[in-house]
Amino acid sequence: MNKNGLILVVSGPAGSGKGTVNRILRDTGDYVYSVSRTTRAPRPGETDGNDYLFVTREQFFEYLEQGDFLEYNEYCGNFYGTPLSTSEQIIAQGKNIILEIDVNGARQVKEKKPDAVLIMLLPPHFSDQEQRLRGRATETEEKILSRLEQTHEELHHLDMYDYIVINRDGETQQAAEDIMAIVRAEKLAQKRNPDMEAKYFEN
Repeated sequence: MNKNGLILVVSGPAGSGKGTVNRILRDTGDYVYSVSRTTRAPRPGETDGNDYLFVTREQFFEYLEQGDFLEYNEYCGNFYGTPLSTSEQIIAQGKNIILEIDVNGARQVKEKKPDAVLIMLLPPHFSDQEQRLRGRATETEEKILSRLEQTHEELHHLDMYDYIVINRDGETQQAAEDIMAIVRAEKLAQKRNPDMEAKYFEN
C-alpha cells in the first residue's frame, strides 16, 4: 500500500472549532501542523519555527520565485504561505500534514496538488455558529457580524471540498475521528495505489 501521508486542508468559518479539532489530530502523532512563512513581525510570545517561520519580504519573494509555496496569500499588508518543500518531506515520512487555511488557499493547494484532501468543518447550523461567536465575548459586534457575513462567501465554495464534517457542541472528539476515518479511507483508495496489481504478484 502507498505509505505516504496526505496533504489535508481543514477549512471552516469562525466558530467551527478548527483549532481544537486540529489539536486532537496532532496529539495522535500521525498529523503534523503546517507552519507557514510570514513577513509580519513576531507577536509577544511567538517563536520562530513554532508559530510561524518569520522571513523578510525579500526572502518571501525569493521562495515564491523558486516555486516553494503550496499556497500563499496577502492579509493586512503581510504575506503568508505554506512551504512546499517542507510539506513534501512530511508526507514522504508517512505523516499527514494539516493546513488550516481559507477557501482561497484551499483552491491553490488543489490546483498544485490534486490529490490533497479538502475538508470543510462546520457547526451544525448557522445559528450555532453565531451563538458560539457571541459566547466567546471576545469580539465587538462589528467583528462578529463581519465574520458571519464572511461565512456566506466561504460556503459559496463548498462544492470545491471533498468532505464536510459537522462539529457538534460537546462532540469535538467525534469530529476529529470523522476526519481520521476519511484519511484512513483515502489511503485505501485505488487511485492512491495504482500499482497494486504489480505489487501483488511480486516474488
